[in-house]
Amino acid sequence: MPRRRLGHTTMRGAFLAAMLVGLGSPMATAAPKADLVLAIGGEPETGYDPLLGWGSYGHPLFQSTLLTRDATLATQPDLATRWTLSEDRLTWTVTIRGDATFSDGTKLTAKDVAFTFEEGAKTAGALDLSVLESATASDDATVVFRLKKPWITFTESFHTLGIVPAAGYGRDYARHPVGSGPYRIVSWREGEQLIVERNPGYYGKVQAFERLTFLFTGEDAGLAAAQAGAVDLVSVPGVSADAVPDGFHAVTARTVDNRGISFPMLPDEGKTNAEGEKLGNAVTSNRAIRQAINQGLDRSQIVEVALHGHGTPAFGPADGLPWAGEGEAIAFDLGAAKAILDKAGWIVGDDGVRERQGVRAAFPIHYPAADTTRQALAETVAELLRPLGIEATAKGSSWDAIERVMHAEPVVFGFGSHSPLQLFNLYDSSVAGVEYLNPTYYGNAAVDAHFATAQAAGSLEESFPAWRAAAFDGTTGYGEKGDAAWAWLVNLDHVYFANRCLDVGKTQIEPHGHGWPITAAIQDWRWTCD
Repeated sequence: MPRRRLGHTTMRGAFLAAMLVGLGSPMATAAPKADLVLAIGGEPETGYDPLLGWGSYGHPLFQSTLLTRDATLATQPDLATRWTLSEDRLTWTVTIRGDATFSDGTKLTAKDVAFTFEEGAKTAGALDLSVLESATASDDATVVFRLKKPWITFTESFHTLGIVPAAGYGRDYARHPVGSGPYRIVSWREGEQLIVERNPGYYGKVQAFERLTFLFTGEDAGLAAAQAGAVDLVSVPGVSADAVPDGFHAVTARTVDNRGISFPMLPDEGKTNAEGEKLGNAVTSNRAIRQAINQGLDRSQIVEVALHGHGTPAFGPADGLPWAGEGEAIAFDLGAAKAILDKAGWIVGDDGVRERQGVRAAFPIHYPAADTTRQALAETVAELLRPLGIEATAKGSSWDAIERVMHAEPVVFGFGSHSPLQLFNLYDSSVAGVEYLNPTYYGNAAVDAHFATAQAAGSLEESFPAWRAAAFDGTTGYGEKGDAAWAWLVNLDHVYFANRCLDVGKTQIEPHGHGWPITAAIQDWRWTCD
């Protein structure tokens, strides 16, 4: 997503200096330890409240969820011990374990689960619970969710929404969260650090580390801390990923943290939406342009140039996940791409730029000016489009400025989720232009029908074929073989430098957001040195 609730906050220089002194000199010893220092970002702007979005990427840490995912992304029980869906696909019945308590010692029951979902449904924007009709506790161990319509991706909230106490939830919860997760907060200094300790009442596997200190540094400060040996784990930008400090090893996580270029789909007819924002683009609304760009971009070269090799080519928004379209990868072929444009009547002019019916094949590619990775992607793509006869200009802007033009001009966006709901949000016509959902105003009745079939499935696994068909069903689809609605470019590698004695286990295919998602498997972390 273009805006993240979780992000790096720049640390004051004086605090960093004090931290480096206080935490000691470079880690030359290999003594066992019970405490870790982490510089992986993840400080939420709105605090540690799941109802305001905390935990939607990675694990909420202080709160438990109904379900969780293992390293292979397979669903595992957490608070829930049993979950069933009714034949009409409108009612979920979930059984809650009986040994869970909140960190203040109070018992967690189905009433707390129902309260969390009911309260979360009232929070506009932070959570997608609009399909929830009601959540009720039929007894201490059973909660019943009733939906307004069949919606199989509702289960994503079972994996991501941390449960809060009905009796203890209030206005200051975000700063002083009470939960049933593996850790509890000791102290939080905004923009500086968060200290947490093991929750002694946690029902699950005992964590190997008693205390964790999270440093909210910027990238440069985090790397400086690693080079000084003052941290045990740091998230690293791709440009620095090859400079591993002494005493550390690199951990590279595969991701669906993708970057792609949006193609406004409507023709330019001078129309605007209710907010007065322009709709449509005379160039990108042409299918031949979109197909040619997809076939004429050498994604391997983009990875090397823009990401310094720390990523993989992307051909869709869910590469490697079970709901990704089959055979979406399209071979780079500049000659074939030119032929597509020639056949569609895009003629190369004297200046090398193609033109069709008085329209020049030219457009800006917007990116947030503070994001150096998206800048590199925009500039690299602009260069690679020149041989096609397409004039693209990389343009750095603020997100406020991008919002005003994103329905009419291409933008380098970033997404990546563990749920196929991401596909619906990008391509279903019902959400066209709703905030950042479907910003291109893409619409295809066949794609909408495949999504409806998927949402009406009896389980998430049963829905996968319909999600895949939406990319291309042999006739049409949103992917490169169909409407070529986006030009997906790369999936970023998430690189971390870890102390040589710290084993973080097998990492998940991580979603959008480099840093906090690595904590999803924190129960498997261990110190390997004696």
